[in-house]
Amino acid sequence: MLIEETRLAGMTLEELRDQYRYDLFEDFLPFMDRYVIDHELGGFMCETDRDGTNLTRNKTTWFEGRGIWVYSFLYNHFGQDRQHLEVARKSLEFILNARPSGADTLWPRHLSRDGRPLTPPSTEIFGDLFIAEGLAEYARATREWKYRDLAKELVLKCVRLYDRPDHHPEIGDARLGTRSQSFPGARIQGVWMVLIRVISQMLETGADPELEGILDRSMDAVLNHHYNPEFGLNNELLNHDLSRPANEFAQLVCTGHSVETGWMLLFEAVRRRDQALFDTAADRFRRHVEVAWDDVYGGVFAVLHNVDQNFWALDKVLWAQAEVLIGALFAVEHTGAAWAREMFGKVYAWVRQKFPLKPHGFALWMHQADRKITFQPHSTRVENYHHPRHLMLNLLSLQRMIDRSGH
Repeated sequence: MLIEETRLAGMTLEELRDQYRYDLFEDFLPFMDRYVIDHELGGFMCETDRDGTNLTRNKTTWFEGRGIWVYSFLYNHFGQDRQHLEVARKSLEFILNARPSGADTLWPRHLSRDGRPLTPPSTEIFGDLFIAEGLAEYARATREWKYRDLAKELVLKCVRLYDRPDHHPEIGDARLGTRSQSFPGARIQGVWMVLIRVISQMLETGADPELEGILDRSMDAVLNHHYNPEFGLNNELLNHDLSRPANEFAQLVCTGHSVETGWMLLFEAVRRRDQALFDTAADRFRRHVEVAWDDVYGGVFAVLHNVDQNFWALDKVLWAQAEVLIGALFAVEHTGAAWAREMFGKVYAWVRQKFPLKPHGFALWMHQADRKITFQPHSTRVENYHHPRHLMLNLLSLQRMIDRSGH
């Protein structure tokens, strides 16, 4: 199939690629360089307003790990610019200098500009997993494999903690947005999702049976346990033994995570050359996007609190839209399917109309808004991961299609 015959989002592949390049290299990266990157002490000051004002100079563990990955990935795939690698290196040194003592102690969520802990050690493992992702990508860039070894060490630590029956009992509050009942030891789709992505990238640089076992376990959990055939959607939270909870969490679906997990499974299916996995992942990705689409105002919702009551969180977040665009374009690249071309075109057109801040006199894109994407003149955070990841992954996908003359 010749993809360029249909065009994507009304543009040729070259036009779309050039727009993506502008969004990454002319809009996102210059703002980061000028206002968010701490060139002196290393790391990312993401608590920054739309005009570049640093509301604080504090740093967040999640955003350090994510930023290390973004700038290492930039180096690895977009010209090996030493300045990008230097940003990653200084953030890596910053976060490792703040590494907590104790084999099973997690990094604190928040740090001062100079790396002092501002909060106790975290009770959830996401921060350490994002640091592992950053370390592994940095190791690929520098061939300093000790950082890949450290990434594996962090992954194994996180799995040990995740397997404790008392792990992070407050997870329900984060997912429902309200005070909910304690849920210690919950199996969390978002955790499997991050494990899938981190480990699949690590395996690109070498086989590792221990990591492969965790990856297989994570994929099995998402595909065969979180998936609820009663309503054809993935439950976000399960009991520790992977059975379905008999309470408010039985109806909870994080469509954003399900869509995000979907494209990660598509990527992994291609890495494994597993057509059956690709087809299953594509079907479930499509199902979650279609259910989450807002037929009134456009875009996808990220959280469905109760399936049977059709009770949604009505805010719109950029990261959820980005996951749709990654998965839809990847499906176009590998299948040329009409549904994927239509989905990408519809979501891309809506996102470009609603989220870029340039019409309001600012750089970057809004990362969160209400259902109608009402512009607000101020923001408390710069999003340094999902947005550039979307731009980079789709740039690579577009370039691969262009190199194949649209096939």
